[in-house]
Amino acid sequence: MAAKKAFETFSKSLIKEVQRWGCMKPTGVSLRYMMEFGSRPTDKNLLISAQFLHKLAIRISRRAIKLETLPYGLSQKPAVLKVPDWYLDSFRDMRSFSEVKDTNDEKEFTQMIKAIKVRHNNVVPMMALGVQELKKGMDLKIVYENLDEIHQFLDRFYMSRIGIRMLIGQHVELHNPNPPHCVGCIHTKMSPVEVARNASEDARAMCLREYGSSHDVNIYGDPTFTFSYVPAHLQLMVFELVKNSL
Repeated sequence: MAAKKAFETFSKSLIKEVQRWGCMKPTGVSLRYMMEFGSRPTDKNLLISAQFLHKLAIRISRRAIKLETLPYGLSQKPAVLKVPDWYLDSFRDMRSFSEVKDTNDEKEFTQMIKAIKVRHNNVVPMMALGVQELKKGMDLKIVYENLDEIHQFLDRFYMSRIGIRMLIGQHVELHNPNPPHCVGCIHTKMSPVEVARNASEDARAMCLREYGSSHDVNIYGDPTFTFSYVPAHLQLMVFELVKNSL
């Protein structure tokens, strides 16, 4: 399998450990718990958070393993071959950090996971490029009728990626002074109308740059209604929907 070509640059002992950790089950975390825990970012709580995040190696290993056996030969596409290397590098970094015992360890660990987050910034465009490479070599009928397996994998893969980046981002943000009504990445009084308006304006601006004109976008909803959520996530969802519509 082509993904083994990516794995061949790593030691057999590391690959064996990836397989072992990939069999473990990750622990889920609710948004409510993250808000309650993050509302008290003491040194003790930050240490507990880092100790929990040390087990992100489970999620990272599972993603690396899945990338090894993608359907229709997607694992063999040049763009996709780069992605498992990033996950294996991150897994190795996590496992090399043997234990988070005190505040100094926590600070060092936080810098490491920040670097991991940056390392994976280009995962989405590289996977998208791999899918484009795959489609170019396939019969059009197969492309439009039989790629459900690819779509299902990508849905799960991206959801897992969002989860990993959210957990890292939340921990990192807890080190910074929180703006009003914010707990890390979470806004406790987010206005969906305001976020939708900003996202729509961003999409219109892109449309104007590309085509010289853009339809108006009307936002309907109660501007006083708020709830707890991650504004950046809703911003991206609305932006993509409106951009595609425009």
